[in-house]
Amino acid sequence: MSRRAVRLTLASVAIVLVVALVASIVAAFVVVRRPLPQTSGTLHLDGLSAPVSVTRDARGIPTITAKTSEDLFRAQGYVAAQDRFFEMDYRRHVTAGRLSELVGENDDALEADKVIRTFGWRRVAQQEWAILEPQTKLALQAYADGVNAYLAGKAPSQIAVEYTVLGLQVDTDAPEQWDPVDSLAWLKAMAWDLRGNYDDELSRARTFASVRDVEKVDQLFPAYPQDVNAPILTKADVSDKATTASAEQPLDLGDHDVQKALAAADEALSAVPHLVGEGEGVGSNSWVVDGSHTASGKPILANDPHLSISAPGIWQQIGLRCEQVGDACPYDVSGFSFAGMPGVVIGHNGDLAWGLTNLGADVTDFFLERVNGTVVQRDDGTEPMSIRTETIKVNGGDDVTIQVRSTRHGPIISDVVDLGGTGNSPLPDGTSGHGYAVALGWTALAPGHTADALLAIDVAKNATDIAKVGRLLEVPSQNIVFATADGHIGYQAPGRIPVRARIPGEVPSDGTWPRPGWDSAYDWQGYVDPTDMPHVLDPKSGIIVAANQQVTPRGTGPFLTKDWDYGFRSQRIHDLLEAATADDGTLDVAAMNTIQTDQHNPYADVLVPTLLSLNIGNDFDDDGQDLLRTWDRVNDKDSPAAAYFAAVWSTILRLAFDDDLPDGESPTGDSRWLEVVRGLLDEPDSPWWDDRSTPGVVEGRDEVLTRAMVSARRQLTAQLGRDPQDWTWGRLHEAAPEHAVLGGDSIPALVRRLVNPQPLQVGGGSSMVDATAWDASSGSYGVTSAPSMRMVVDLGDLDSSTWVNLTGSSGHPASKHYTDQFSAWAHGTTFPWPFTAAGVQADAKDRLTLSP
Repeated sequence: MSRRAVRLTLASVAIVLVVALVASIVAAFVVVRRPLPQTSGTLHLDGLSAPVSVTRDARGIPTITAKTSEDLFRAQGYVAAQDRFFEMDYRRHVTAGRLSELVGENDDALEADKVIRTFGWRRVAQQEWAILEPQTKLALQAYADGVNAYLAGKAPSQIAVEYTVLGLQVDTDAPEQWDPVDSLAWLKAMAWDLRGNYDDELSRARTFASVRDVEKVDQLFPAYPQDVNAPILTKADVSDKATTASAEQPLDLGDHDVQKALAAADEALSAVPHLVGEGEGVGSNSWVVDGSHTASGKPILANDPHLSISAPGIWQQIGLRCEQVGDACPYDVSGFSFAGMPGVVIGHNGDLAWGLTNLGADVTDFFLERVNGTVVQRDDGTEPMSIRTETIKVNGGDDVTIQVRSTRHGPIISDVVDLGGTGNSPLPDGTSGHGYAVALGWTALAPGHTADALLAIDVAKNATDIAKVGRLLEVPSQNIVFATADGHIGYQAPGRIPVRARIPGEVPSDGTWPRPGWDSAYDWQGYVDPTDMPHVLDPKSGIIVAANQQVTPRGTGPFLTKDWDYGFRSQRIHDLLEAATADDGTLDVAAMNTIQTDQHNPYADVLVPTLLSLNIGNDFDDDGQDLLRTWDRVNDKDSPAAAYFAAVWSTILRLAFDDDLPDGESPTGDSRWLEVVRGLLDEPDSPWWDDRSTPGVVEGRDEVLTRAMVSARRQLTAQLGRDPQDWTWGRLHEAAPEHAVLGGDSIPALVRRLVNPQPLQVGGGSSMVDATAWDASSGSYGVTSAPSMRMVVDLGDLDSSTWVNLTGSSGHPASKHYTDQFSAWAHGTTFPWPFTAAGVQADAKDRLTLSP
């Protein structure tokens, strides 16, 4: 399902920029380079108790060394603002529902503000501040103080070139001071993009309206193929205690008014900007092997989160080091952080390395409510809704006021989009004229301790510490894979997971379908006990792979979701690790890097044998099919066969399914659709193969596959040339990171060239280990999400570890560090990642002292 991004139309920018940035080369140089920070010498930072050292390596990656924790985080806030403040400011405007204040009158920005104000992200973050641990509050406040110290006395043009460009059309006053709650609100955006199955829940409901058959809908959402692709844990790793539920849908989803309410909810949610990732390609790879399988004799851990590609990239690499590590200052950690948050999110310290992947637990439910104004049905009676007013300020325009209604289940999200009245039946108390509305139940809309967790993991040393982190990391629910310097490996599933009731004599919904909000039996019954969440320490195999697949075998562990990634990536990783360690083979950092960039195509394993069994019967049309006969089934960027196969795959999905699905539900081509087609290959006469747009003709599998091959040959002929040997996957499949505000098509080309890196051809693809996903429903093969970074940590020699970021460490387009890692990332190479004090000092290119 396509999600809308905020698009700006800066009408006056084109002419003014030509005058401001082109007419004078000197002026352009000053305007663009003015925000670049000082990275050597000495700067004063109020509030420090002692001098702080900031060294930067050849790629501008900072390592901060301080005497106290408070000094460390104050300096981290200062350095983050030096490199990435506009990104931070954009994020806080989005998460507070104040994007219109930043960009001015823009329909997409206003719709985003309306939805996020309805969610109340910042309201929840304010509640969260009150319950955090004192040390977490101290870190957040120190970080904010460092940010504000950098901003003090600077004009917007000194902070980021983006303010200069925006200032040509809207007022750009000095940015507001950073508040610790700004950091907490960012966690809500992260949780939203990694929330689990809400897309699938709405998609099921919309698809049912078209096919009117639950069993047919279930064919498009098949069960996880655990006999083909192994879950993270085995039965031996978990208890037999299970809390599973049925998937029957409990509502009349064919009702026109119900569908209208669901469509309004879907339209509203599509307005939310995605700050981390969107769609089915969002996920991650992580794995760890113990010392019995490694050349160093100690565990090695690998992680590469698959998120949206953007400029700058999502992550900021950093090292945080206390001069004397102890209770008063416990940090000695290096890894990947978010600009705007203190600490390190993924990385390692001297005792432990950890990686995160999206667990994908079902933490959202849509509750269909029967409402009348401020009243909502509750069983055989009614209860009032809560109502609040939100005022959205628009830069250069009039304020916009909205009313937000909420039920006990959550905010009414269908209110944001008015698609007309729905229904006129009376409520149980006799009140006439009810309508349907959709409330969002989401675990992140209650305050939690995720900020505590992110700092606790930075000082974790063992499995006991990780279990504590697991109790705190409530949203987003993430698989934690870890390894310790003393040789242990483990897995922990954290998260605040709703418990959905079984109703005696009834079949409940398990969260895969929208729920009847008027029936209290469908309310959440609390949350899974954190001690019941799946975990394992030192499994017998010495290997753990967590790549968004099912966590435990069916019938074991707590119910988490039914909507997993279907495990083709995870199984490929597991197979490669087992092959490498067979017959006492060992792995090293280089071998792990090679696995991270594996481009084997599981779609080809499923489809190519059947495609080659068909006779096209035309020398021109079968030229593409001939490519498949000798293809190694690797999506190398220079492969003609990979390009042809991608065109075949997208065409198969269109021919087989588009005629049966409602508008907006075209197959994206992710692992779910691979599993759907895998099952249908054994049913050559399934009704799904028939094209309903050709009445009187009933197509079967072979006709659809043949038509897809012929169509793909002709499509690529028009797009890439007549000779198939001239085709390459990379010509179709480019990684093109885009600036969140100034990178879109509505922005003048001069600005786009400044802020958007030059696109690069890449290999890989959806559901491959090198997960450069693309959307088959879009008509484009461009990368939609990808490994946002790659890291490999060797606990036997931390200085031999490697890492790479998507673009670079800087958020300033004029900086050489804005894109200086992009080419290496695209080619699958990484950089040394020193950790010891000696290694960091030897690698330092710039040295800055922050002085009290």
